[in-house]
Amino acid sequence: MAITIVEHQAEAPAGPLAGWLTEAGADHTVVRPYVGEPVPARAGGGLIVLGGSASAWEDDVCPWLPATRDLIARCVADGVPTLGICLGAQLMTIACGGTVERGAAGLEVGLTALVPLPQAAGDPLFGGLGPAVAVQYHQDATTVPPPGAVPLLTGERYPHQAYRLGEAAWAAQFHLEADHEIFARWTSATADALADAGRSPGELDAEVRREQDRLTRTWRPVGHAFAGLCRSRSGVREVQDSRR
Repeated sequence: MAITIVEHQAEAPAGPLAGWLTEAGADHTVVRPYVGEPVPARAGGGLIVLGGSASAWEDDVCPWLPATRDLIARCVADGVPTLGICLGAQLMTIACGGTVERGAAGLEVGLTALVPLPQAAGDPLFGGLGPAVAVQYHQDATTVPPPGAVPLLTGERYPHQAYRLGEAAWAAQFHLEADHEIFARWTSATADALADAGRSPGELDAEVRREQDRLTRTWRPVGHAFAGLCRSRSGVREVQDSRR
């Protein structure tokens, strides 16, 4: 069964993550609701919900968000491997009973440091991760994780950088899927706003470009691990279904 990837806008694709899934032997299909493709009711092979410029509560801006939150909640309840990235992470938080708000610490953009928490030891996705850097571009943030969430990664500006919910659902506030080309498109489109915030798009882009190899070495294994989890769990479900 293919992994379902929900893409909220063309400027925020799965990027290298799509290739990492393929490398690890996991098929995937991209759903683009912003061009009218319906969000499916189920995602049996796994689910990845990407980022976007909307807030997780802006159903009037993105009318497919309620269906996306329903899909996330169903996958979490059913034990389907699920990964929410940035907006996708915030949608998971709301869908599963947590709180997302406009971040009090302001815009988090560019490369930031992430620190694994003790609970990350042995985690199927982030268990082997040491101190790392990741691409960020967000101002909303999870302020109260869902009940039962296990905190995995933290950061200086915003503490809830990654958590696990249940056995097979993860929320990542950062953009593990973004390479320097994707990030440069974001900064180019928002150059005036970044300048008003006192940030230099050129300096941000250069920093991400310099660290591209490190980013790939860090997050490629996470993509492979998620693909492997989806493959193994899909096999179990197929066997279970065949016995019914």
